[in-house]
Amino acid sequence: MSKNIKVNVEYLTRVEGHGNIVVNVKNGKLEECRLDIVESPRFFEGMLRGRSIFEAQHITSRICGICACGHTLASIQAAEDALGFIPSEQTIKLRKFLLHLENLDSHILHIYLLVAPDLLGVKSFVPLIETHNTVVRRALRMKKECNDVCDILVGRHVHPISCIVGGFTKLPREKDLLRMLNILIGLRPDMEATLELAKALKFPQFSRETEYVSLVNDSSEYPMLSGDLGSTDGLRMAKKDYRKLTNEFVVSHSSAKHTKATRQSYAVGALARFNLNQHKLHPKAKEAAKALGMKPIVTNPYLNTAAQLIECVHSLEDAIEILERLKDKGVDYSQEIVVGLNERGTIPVKAGCGIGAVEVPRGILFHEYEIDNQGKIVNANCVIPTGQNLNNIEHDMASLVPQILDKSQEEITLLLEMLVRAYDPCISCSAHFLNVKFVGR
Repeated sequence: MSKNIKVNVEYLTRVEGHGNIVVNVKNGKLEECRLDIVESPRFFEGMLRGRSIFEAQHITSRICGICACGHTLASIQAAEDALGFIPSEQTIKLRKFLLHLENLDSHILHIYLLVAPDLLGVKSFVPLIETHNTVVRRALRMKKECNDVCDILVGRHVHPISCIVGGFTKLPREKDLLRMLNILIGLRPDMEATLELAKALKFPQFSRETEYVSLVNDSSEYPMLSGDLGSTDGLRMAKKDYRKLTNEFVVSHSSAKHTKATRQSYAVGALARFNLNQHKLHPKAKEAAKALGMKPIVTNPYLNTAAQLIECVHSLEDAIEILERLKDKGVDYSQEIVVGLNERGTIPVKAGCGIGAVEVPRGILFHEYEIDNQGKIVNANCVIPTGQNLNNIEHDMASLVPQILDKSQEEITLLLEMLVRAYDPCISCSAHFLNVKFVGR
């Protein structure tokens, strides 16, 4: 058995942003176990101050190039909450559809490009081009098709254009609905092939009980765009009380804050959503869960990837059903918003505070804005899913290391890297803290 282990992974690969893994075991005792977030802090909340509430979503979508649509929707939801505006049923359907597209795109990226290399025994996605060419082509094809549908709906996938406070500046025409529908129906065979691939993959065996947090509701809908805050420990509260859930605190080794709810840490993301809302998945997604042997409550964090695949099936099927309903009912084009009309009084402006809580690929995302009576942002706060997961990742690492001390240094390092990657972290999004020391004051 290895008694002395030192792991120092600088700039972990196949994650977004910069993070280091530091583990030190001396004489069989775990002395250090950290995930250092060394990404430079970002000040999007500060950038928002003094800006119009109607342009916030165009700024916050730049927080991330992977979940830009999620930030857009959380920002819009917070803005509409502050203004007291209730969007139309059609707008809500299209926003849910947009969220499904991003979920598909991001989960496919993670499953194929970031996790599959580990499970197939290679260092990156590149060697798979030769050894698993069909798999590589499928992954790239699926991502392209998701991006194509997003382009049709909101002008582009990264940093959407037409999705704004109040609704959409451009609504899909009948030919657009048909094109998007054909693309998504065409994705079904690739999704089935992805499920078959996942069934053959062997995920590491590890389990640690923790608290899982996601949106919950009292309807039959798998909650992604709206709902209360809930946890597997029985916690339930309105989104306005999100700070009582997140309880952010600062740690010395990270430029991102940590969080905790009723335990020492909690987890958000696809696995959390699955554990809390599995019974509300689309029937085909439930079949996928059964095929993968997934039944809540799942406490193996490596299986977050399997939960993502289950969500892919759900998002694909629900997105197709949304399009079919819109096609049958027809789109109300009178709801299209002329750009700039909001500022001229279509949506009355008043002072207030609004909160957005949206499930994005990596977990529940919070945006909070305080605005004045001119619609200018006075204060802003964003709590990112990866920031909420960092504390839980470290507790997972601390639990895992003593269980694998009989393995080689290389095996231990790989298992730790895979553990962090399983959470699909977006580290750049999470870095919102800077410790400033004033010398001579």
